[in-house]
Formats: sequence, C-alpha cells, structure tokens
Amino acid sequence: MSEPVREPLRIGVLGAARITQAALVDPARTTGHRIVAVAARDRSRAEAFAAEHGVERVVDSYAALLADPEVEAVYNPLANGLHGPWNLAALAAGKHVLSEKPSASNAEEATEVREAAAKSGTVFMEAFHYLFHPVTRRLHELLESGELGELRRVETLVAIEAPEDTDPRWSLPLAGGAVMDLGCYSLHAVRMLAPWAGGAPRLVSARGGERATSPGVDEWLDAELEFPGGATGSARCHMDHDRLEMSCRIVGSRGEAYAPNFVLPQMDDRVVVRTADGERTEHLGTRSSYTYQLEAFAARVREGAPVPLDPDDALATMTLIDESYRAAGFEPRPRTRL
Repeated sequence: MSEPVREPLRIGVLGAARITQAALVDPARTTGHRIVAVAARDRSRAEAFAAEHGVERVVDSYAALLADPEVEAVYNPLANGLHGPWNLAALAAGKHVLSEKPSASNAEEATEVREAAAKSGTVFMEAFHYLFHPVTRRLHELLESGELGELRRVETLVAIEAPEDTDPRWSLPLAGGAVMDLGCYSLHAVRMLAPWAGGAPRLVSARGGERATSPGVDEWLDAELEFPGGATGSARCHMDHDRLEMSCRIVGSRGEAYAPNFVLPQMDDRVVVRTADGERTEHLGTRSSYTYQLEAFAARVREGAPVPLDPDDALATMTLIDESYRAAGFEPRPRTRL
C-alpha cells in the first residue's frame, strides 16, 4: 500500500529514456505524483513519450524545462556523461534533482554537484533505488540484529548481457563502461555496510577487461575492498555476461545471507539465510524498488525526511569508482561539456 500523498510532486523529465517508465512513470502513477513536463533533443520523441505515458505537456528544450516555474523537481535519466552537466544546471535553476546513477562522470564533477546542491538548498538524490527495498533493508537488519554475527565478507556481482555496440553505455565520451552502468551498484552496496564494519571500505585492488570495440571502455571489472574492522568485500560487474545476475552475499561469523537480485528485487524478492539453526528463505515483496525510491525522495522534498543518499554519498561513490578505474588500468571517465 502506498503512503498518503499530501501534495504531489511536480516533476519534469530530461529526455525520453527507456528506464523512465519503470523508474518514474509507473511509481508516479502508483503514488500520485505528477509528471508535468518532458523535453528531449528531438521534440517528436518527447511528444511520443508524453502521449504514451500521460505526461502533461512537452517543452522545447532541457533549458526550457529547467526554466519552467511549474517544474519543482527534475528527473535526470540521460546518458551517463550528461548526468553531471544537467544536474549542475538543474540545481542552479533551484530545482530538486533525482539523478540516475552515477551522479557525474568523475569525482571532480561530483564535487561540483555537491557544492551546487549546498548552494541551491534543494534536494539532490542519486537513484540507488535498491537501497529502499525491503530486500536490502533485511540484509542490513540481519547484521544489526547480530543473527549473522560479525561481518566477515560481502560479495556483490551485477552483470547483464551485452547491449548493442551502438549503445551509449559503450561510449567513452558519454562516460560509458561496466562500472558506470553496473559496478556503481556493486561498490555502493559494499559501501553501505560500513556501519557494521568499523567504517568505510578502502580499495585494495582492481582488475578489468577492455571492450574490444570500445577503446578505454571497461567490459568488466572486479574490485577487492577491505573494511577497517578487517572484513573484506568484492564488487564485481560485467556488461557482456551470459545472463543477468545481480546478487549480494553477506557472510558473518555466525551465518550468511544471500539475495539473488538485490538491484531489482521486484524480479526476485528472496533472501536466503543460513545459520547453525538451518536454512530459510524469506520473501520480502515484489513491490517495485523504484516506487519505494520515489516515496523516499518525495518525503525528503516535502517533509525533510532523512535519506541515506545525499551529495556526500554520491561523491564518495564516485571517488571509489575513479580509484577502481585507475587500479584496473583505466582512466576515470572524461567530462562531457554542453
């Protein structure tokens, strides 16, 4: 059941990306928020998107959308390299921002986004939707309760079958790569275990493989991390895998927990727990993680409710991404200039 809506958010969408239906359109319909405007580089695409998804109106450009007084919050699902520039522009326009991950192309740009958010006084949130779903909350609860004992190891893998070679996710100028699209989830999920591991993890090593048709772009990358308390972690990603896999395994001194799909738990809501008492499977619900995310974002905007995803968190993730790239022999992603 959705939470009561006091006043719907008035959201504008940058672009007509495919992810928007699952990430925003359907959750907005469920929770009662309004998508008041959409803009795309090609107006005809924006018009088709608006007609299909019930967006209230089309505006001529991204700049026009940011200048629209009715738009109070902006959703940014553009190609990775366009996250930073348009996040900066939206914050400068005084808008609240829900940005697809990652928030910027590199740590330098993420620092500017953090500074712009502080200056604007508006809400900036990176769209790590998985964090709000009961599957991830349950993994954390199992550590907090002590049922798994002390954290010893966490292993995350986020992998998909290969996108087409023309997909912007393979484009270095648009900040593409497996870590940017997938590994950001792996690294973020490891980072989020800091409260039970003595603090934030540090990168120990990383190795990766380059996409043959896309020089400088990572097809896969494996990172090894270590927490101050001695626990270790692996954050793996692969953008040309034989199947979709988005798993998280947490191993403690008294047991372990495994989520087969922590990123998209609406597809598989299981958490398998193994301790000395035996094995059990918990089902945490197939309500969309994106719906939970929109509720959290709206509560932050409307009521100032706390969220774990803020500009500082976005910068910490981006810094770890850059470190992983360098350790694996890649350069951090270049900035895209508008």
